Amino acid sequence: MPNCRLFLKQSIGVPAVPVPGLAVGSKVKKGTLLAAQGAGLGIPLHASVSGTVASITENYIELLADEKQSDDFEPIPKSEDIAEMVKAAGLCGMGGAGFPTYVKLQTKLDGGVIIINSAECEPLLKHNIKQITEDPKKAYRGLLLAMQATKAGRGILAIKSKNAEAIKAFRSVLQNGDNVTIHELPDMYPMGEERAIIREALGTLLGVDQLPAVAGAVILNLETICRIAEAVDNRRPVISKNVTVVGKLKNGRESHVFMDVPIGTQLTSLIDACGGIDGMFGEVIIGGPFTGVAAAPDSVVGKTTGGIIVTQDIPQEKRPLGLLVCACGGNEKRLRDLAEKMGAQVVSVRKCKQAQEVKGALKCENPGNCPGQAEKILEMKKEGAQALLISNCSDCSNTVMGVAPKLKPKMAVHHMTDHVMRTVGHPLIRHLPINAGQ
Repeated sequence: MPNCRLFLKQSIGVPAVPVPGLAVGSKVKKGTLLAAQGAGLGIPLHASVSGTVASITENYIELLADEKQSDDFEPIPKSEDIAEMVKAAGLCGMGGAGFPTYVKLQTKLDGGVIIINSAECEPLLKHNIKQITEDPKKAYRGLLLAMQATKAGRGILAIKSKNAEAIKAFRSVLQNGDNVTIHELPDMYPMGEERAIIREALGTLLGVDQLPAVAGAVILNLETICRIAEAVDNRRPVISKNVTVVGKLKNGRESHVFMDVPIGTQLTSLIDACGGIDGMFGEVIIGGPFTGVAAAPDSVVGKTTGGIIVTQDIPQEKRPLGLLVCACGGNEKRLRDLAEKMGAQVVSVRKCKQAQEVKGALKCENPGNCPGQAEKILEMKKEGAQALLISNCSDCSNTVMGVAPKLKPKMAVHHMTDHVMRTVGHPLIRHLPINAGQ
């Protein structure tokens, strides 16, 4: 088994701090506390494998894994406080944002609602749906624990209608009197955005600067919910991650799901388990097609890693390019990275009509419901753009296609996900029907 490199910063907040006495050459067991929570918002870090400490730097701890690995692990301390056990386990949001989960569980909802986010919003990712389909009892148990910790009066599973098998599995474990229901979501992007889920499940559209607590809700990703159950019932620290690997792979273009991958595993290990990369490739992306970022193949799995995507070559574009940045997709930095790889000259940049800046990040006024982009497109055309690179959601992309190709001369449209979708034969993000049942 290759080395595992565990970064000290795995979540929003401050990095973890190596525990006193830990040194190069120290022997550790799976689950051994390697680094404690720093002075501020953050989470501790545990050994994901048994082995020997190979190096300690200001950014990571590297472990040389023992050849033989046991399923046993060092348990976290027992506590009557659910949030404290989750804190000790080092759990953060595993859907991508990485917010420390114990903070959410310290919210007192006083009869409010816990919502499981099982939208698995990004195309191609499959690990959340696989988990709830195969182990609905763990998801249900995690939900009940979260409700108990926050004093929530009810729970909701938010999941796309198309995932009928997963819905059936979860419904089969519901118990009368627990006040848990299922809310089916339409199949569109970005249905996994917190405010979109609140709007769909509770009928409340929050402001761009408002958190779910304003609507009396806490939202937790499906894998996060399951890890809550593991922390409380099994005293298991967060030492592994569920990951989808997909793309230009020798074993096929379908999504390959790996459950309980040790934190710190190199991406190449999972890619090799899929037969390796099939010839030349464009990018290796960590995350989903919309919000993922390009990474080196020797990067490692962290607590927020959801997808590993190997793409075909990125298409070239020699015409002057305009960038339309959407709050629901890749940011301007990501679009500029893609534009450079396309060989394009960027002559104009605009933000989506509904994008508002909140604490340095873009937020959509009403995720997934777009009023139109004609004004932005015409502005970019006036500044010399002959082609567009967009990062828009399903609805925004529809509105862009209602304008750009109809201009004279028409403007070519590239979506930031195009090279991903072409790799796997998925329909491009252009004219998309929004269907709750498919």
